[in-house]
Amino acid sequence: MRTRTSGLTIIEILVVVSIIALLVGLLLPAVHTVQKMAKETKQKAQFTSIELGLAAFKSDYGDYPPSSWTNPNLPGGRTDYCGAQKLAEALLGWDLLGFHPDSAWRGDGLDRNGGPTTYDPLKVNPAAQTLDKRKGRYIELEHANAFRLGDSAVGLRDGLFPDTSNSSGNPQPLAARTYVLCDVFTVRECKVLEDPGTLAVPGVAAKMVSPGTPILYYKANPASKVLDTGDPETRIYNVRDNWPLVSLRLLADGLKPLAARRQHPLEDANYFYEYIRDPRVQARPYPYRPDSYLLISAGADGIYGTNDDIRNFGQ
Repeated sequence: MRTRTSGLTIIEILVVVSIIALLVGLLLPAVHTVQKMAKETKQKAQFTSIELGLAAFKSDYGDYPPSSWTNPNLPGGRTDYCGAQKLAEALLGWDLLGFHPDSAWRGDGLDRNGGPTTYDPLKVNPAAQTLDKRKGRYIELEHANAFRLGDSAVGLRDGLFPDTSNSSGNPQPLAARTYVLCDVFTVRECKVLEDPGTLAVPGVAAKMVSPGTPILYYKANPASKVLDTGDPETRIYNVRDNWPLVSLRLLADGLKPLAARRQHPLEDANYFYEYIRDPRVQARPYPYRPDSYLLISAGADGIYGTNDDIRNFGQ
């Protein structure tokens, strides 16, 4: 009498494996789509928090914070203070302890005369002397996704874009120890110290993080009626308001030489003004939101000016 053995044949196993592989192949794009939509929804929610904070700021001080690129010639070579940094100061304060109403909008946190009477970065005043004048933060710190910019002083390399040099080998004049608000699209390959994604805070053990790309902020000049002219004082939006950050190119490219990094399309002025142009206005070139401000997240690819950008205009 023949004994029958139970089990699957090789052909049956291959058929089952093929079916599973087919199902996984069908499922993965759906999972990716859901994850992408979740990230975009989270980014839009962050924009909503920022917009509410800016509305409260305007209610308190009569206008939105400036975004103009200023260079007060601070010592140390890292001097630039642009729209993204000023957005973080307005909503969180230069030192994350709240905005000071007498701020001079300087990258070093000093007052208009170079003194310590606003944010007291030199730590010469009693702690309460500057804090008493502040209204507090306009956005919850837990939801702000704030990261400090890099600093190469005294051997420290903490924050984003550390020790960055231009094509000539000269340090980029980016005001260090200032903050930016980053988007929710984490840059996993970001190299901040020797290890990817590491941020070091003086006196605190380094931890692994995955920062997003800084959110760009452009304030409109409502007095202007022109999208772009040669004179920055007479145009509604100024392409150079966030130039120090955009010109550093992709955060994901880490410590690569500047010439080897991928370029943001928004480095090009003509592209920028076409990018913010409202196609519904046909009489002449005119931007979105000509009376308020623009917010731009670089999206999942980390590149400003591409189709996956999340913006508060043109959606």
